[in-house]
Amino acid sequence: MNQSQLLKLGKEKLKQENIEEAESKAKRLLEFVLQQSRAETIRNSLEEVSKEKEKEYQEKLNEMIEGKPLQYIIQLQEFMGIDFYVDENVLIPQPDTEVLVEQALAKIQSIEGREIQILDLCTGSGAIAISIEKQLQATRQHGKEKEYQIVATDISDKALKVAQKNARQNQVQKQIQFLQSDMFSNLKKKEFDVIVSNPPYIETKVIQTLSREVRKEPKIALDGGDDGLKFYRLILENAKQYLKKDGYVLIEIGYDQGEKIEELWKDLKEVCQLVLITKNPIKDLGNNDRVMIFQKR
Repeated sequence: MNQSQLLKLGKEKLKQENIEEAESKAKRLLEFVLQQSRAETIRNSLEEVSKEKEKEYQEKLNEMIEGKPLQYIIQLQEFMGIDFYVDENVLIPQPDTEVLVEQALAKIQSIEGREIQILDLCTGSGAIAISIEKQLQATRQHGKEKEYQIVATDISDKALKVAQKNARQNQVQKQIQFLQSDMFSNLKKKEFDVIVSNPPYIETKVIQTLSREVRKEPKIALDGGDDGLKFYRLILENAKQYLKKDGYVLIEIGYDQGEKIEELWKDLKEVCQLVLITKNPIKDLGNNDRVMIFQKR
């Protein structure tokens, strides 16, 4: 069987199982199995495929049909133009989260002062912290004198190992401190200018209704408690202790959580010492509510 025939088989097999984006996924999987670029796969379409590679391709197609995300199979996801290693220990970074990174960068660069302290809570694969650092590197190269220090935390040791691997691959391991911590628990009394977080926010009961692919992602990184607000509550209740005056908290939210989180903030307003500075949640690429920003006053 040549490459073109094997690709056709893969596309048809995925389509029969109603896999979304079957054609592009079949192509990307073939490139991975044959260790070829997109251009090489096109150029070599009539090349015969070995029985071993054909068998490997078929096996990985079956894994996808059983619900395993393509990103876990190829152990790769692009985010903010950067390649990230991903496996079953971390959430797969999604394009909508790029909006959170862009908003965080805008706040970071607006802050006066020489040393800017940044905290990424629930870092997972490290995508947010690493993307922020890579973007800030460009400002350093243009003669900016500010110093940026980033701390990235996660409760999962396995997730932190993935994040550290990504930091090494992107040559920012010296710029980011990775710390195992259940939210703020191991931070002691350090104060930050910006806290950014994409915490677990799916209601426990909803998780079983999600797609098979999403259910393959780590539950600890999905489960936001009975109401989906468990970690937002922790952030709003505790952030004031870890923020400098006028510091910012930026959170990613579910598409339907804007009003719920605003109500939660109103209930905690007297104790949290944070002001909600986004009148309406900032929209993501699909025009869904995605980011809310608070400031310590």
